[in-house]
Amino acid sequence: MLKIPEDRPSRTALLRQRLKEKILVLDGGTGTALQDENLTAQDFGGEELEGCNENLVLTRPDVVRRLHEKYLKAGADIVETNTFGGTPFVLGEYGLSDKAYEINRLACEIARQVCKEFSTPEWPRFVAASIGPTTKAISVTGGITFDALSEQFYQQAKGLYDGGADYFLIETCNDTSNVKACLAAIDRLHSEVKDPLPVAISGTIEPMGTMLGGQGVDALLTSVAHRDLLYIGLNCATGPEFMTDHIRTLAEMSPFPISCVPNAGLPDENGKYLETPELVGNVISRFIEKGWLNVLGGCCGTHSGHVARLREIADAATPRLAAPRPASRLSGIEFLEVTEEMRPLLVGERTNVIGSKKFRDLITAGKWEEAAEVGRAQVKKGAHIVDVCLSNPDRDEKADMAMFMPELLKKVRVPVMIDSTDAEVIEDALKLVQGKSIINSVNLEDGEERFAHVLPMAKKYGAAVVVGCIDDDPIQGMGVTKERKVEIAQKEYDLLMHKYGIPPEDIYWDALVFPCGTGDEQYRGSAVETIEGVRLLKEKFPSTKTVLGISNVSF
Repeated sequence: MLKIPEDRPSRTALLRQRLKEKILVLDGGTGTALQDENLTAQDFGGEELEGCNENLVLTRPDVVRRLHEKYLKAGADIVETNTFGGTPFVLGEYGLSDKAYEINRLACEIARQVCKEFSTPEWPRFVAASIGPTTKAISVTGGITFDALSEQFYQQAKGLYDGGADYFLIETCNDTSNVKACLAAIDRLHSEVKDPLPVAISGTIEPMGTMLGGQGVDALLTSVAHRDLLYIGLNCATGPEFMTDHIRTLAEMSPFPISCVPNAGLPDENGKYLETPELVGNVISRFIEKGWLNVLGGCCGTHSGHVARLREIADAATPRLAAPRPASRLSGIEFLEVTEEMRPLLVGERTNVIGSKKFRDLITAGKWEEAAEVGRAQVKKGAHIVDVCLSNPDRDEKADMAMFMPELLKKVRVPVMIDSTDAEVIEDALKLVQGKSIINSVNLEDGEERFAHVLPMAKKYGAAVVVGCIDDDPIQGMGVTKERKVEIAQKEYDLLMHKYGIPPEDIYWDALVFPCGTGDEQYRGSAVETIEGVRLLKEKFPSTKTVLGISNVSF
């Protein structure tokens, strides 16, 4: 007879296997369902705590338990913990920040116990550790730094992990910078524990078609596609009908399973959600017929009736099979796919203190907004990507990046190329950018040192890399001939792929352009060698891309 696994690695393996075999059903709404319990201030622990749903795990654990039981009886495979607002600073609005760990751990223990009681060998149940967006958004409201927010998420994640969660669900995401801060917190936790947990991400798209932070689902997916996600999807905000285009896009692009967890429509003027289980189910059924979904569930306004209907739909359907095509994708606020049809894409290099005296003078004067206008002007003139270099030996590059980048990101929606030789500056910039940037650049000039400093950050935060055809050969470190360019690139490619895990779609070769007209004999014919070198690189590494700084010709 099959046994229900108790140890974490076995439960994780079982969860992943179930997700491959069938469409899984999440529970329904938590906040709106708790409102239907007609709780009093006393239930919450007093008037000053009224409305703090998370505190109910301390004051009325029976109510939280009953909610999980309702959803499991209705047919849910997965229940979410009652921890949507479980970060210390959100709980601090009720004076409960010091109880954050306890609340998250206990909420998970309650869900874990109920799932254990309902699980059978044929039908295991799982606990999703709910992590909400908090009350601050790095890119929208400001008021908190990446590192400070990541610390908040770490405190919450630690409680959820210790309480017995099966996976982390970062949900109702409205700002990808917040998501990345949460992922960094989970990475920190995983470095301290024996058994890491899977992670799922669920964004929320407003009626205007984007998250509050401005990204659409294509840009969101691109920003987090470097992670090995359990699934990615959408929840909250609207009813399922409004999700149609966004779910279609995710289903076409995503290498991960897809979830759809809508509200019961949009609330009316009295805050009531009007879409019945049948109405929600009809739309979800269309999504499944098109082969788009792997996980179903309900958000605000949905109840056990919605879950029961989703269970019926899931049992009669087969899960989506991911078949995304490989692609070189970048994002800022906007999504950018680097395709043959679009080439050449232009990188604006005026926001570079080395290449523009005007920009350097604005940075030196501390005129951050005017300096950011230089970037906006480049985009208006056709730049698809904006290069940012603040490497002035007479100034503090880290401090300048902290001041300039937020101003630039208010004005440009295109992807950013982070151009620095300082690994700390690169990391600071990556923490400020919602999207998937390009790091300019890495090479083997000093052996593997720069690879070792920069490439783990590209993997951690999600970034592509410009890779120069340069190694530490004392005679010809810079590849001048086409053969030498390819020889160096092969050495770099092997490291990028097999040691650092950089996919070929995220590699942009810089085949090097040398100045013309210098009379230097070693560069005679170098222009032709570069053209031929690009051709050979494309032939040998067909999934990679190339980039050239052609302003070097005029140096």
